[in-house]
Amino acid sequence: MSTPTDPLPRAARRRRPPLALLLPGLAALAFLGLPLLALLLRAPWSELIALVATGPVAQALWLSLRTAATATAISLVLGVPLAWLLARGRLPGGGVIRAVVTLPMVLPPVVGGVALLSLLGRRGLVGQHLETWFGFTIPFTTTAVVLAQTFVALPFLVLSVDGALRGLDRRFEDVSATLGASRWTTFRRVTLPMVAPAVGAGAVLCFARALGEFGATITFAGNFPGTTRTMPTAIYLAMEQSPDAAVALSIVLVVISAAVLILLRSRWLTAFGGTP
Repeated sequence: MSTPTDPLPRAARRRRPPLALLLPGLAALAFLGLPLLALLLRAPWSELIALVATGPVAQALWLSLRTAATATAISLVLGVPLAWLLARGRLPGGGVIRAVVTLPMVLPPVVGGVALLSLLGRRGLVGQHLETWFGFTIPFTTTAVVLAQTFVALPFLVLSVDGALRGLDRRFEDVSATLGASRWTTFRRVTLPMVAPAVGAGAVLCFARALGEFGATITFAGNFPGTTRTMPTAIYLAMEQSPDAAVALSIVLVVISAAVLILLRSRWLTAFGGTP
């Protein structure tokens, strides 16, 4: 039995999680983990490679990887400057702008698809002029897939980088400015390297979100094999025709998502102030 002069057991008791937090925490972990476990147990492992390697499935997988990577690249090019403007730009109506940036994260994905059609559809606000003036249509093309994925994934990158910029020690930037560096040079040589882990973490989130995008894609881009049929769309169709194939495709997406997160784990944790 420990005494008041025995600090080690007392410290050990303090580190023990309270039961009132432990039980709901374990319940939450089970709620998140058991569906994935059920998916793994349900998977037709002996036929997995054959199911995934079939022509249409491999085609959907390759299309998903290409479009998600393109959407991530576009998000990096557009999202980092937008995050800087939100954090440092002192824009009028900054709260409204931040709400607009965040909105695609909470909107039902199908609403995002309808919004993109309203803007870029053949009768859309901009789309009708693109078709009239240039004969160029976006909906139901691979470009539409990339745009739909970018629309839902870009906020993840912006918010990650915005948070990092707001938490950054600005003394380094001030020193750079006093040494005569321009704002662009300071951003490129000082600010960007310091928020690089957050940029990496945001890019990972962006890629994973783009890879799993379904609602906006099927609404804005449709479901054409080889052109707009991505992995989530292929899984949805397979559920009606071949549940085993749907499970196999789901396993592939889980493995890819987990691999990306594991490979960039150190960057992820560093960006959010943790330890690898």
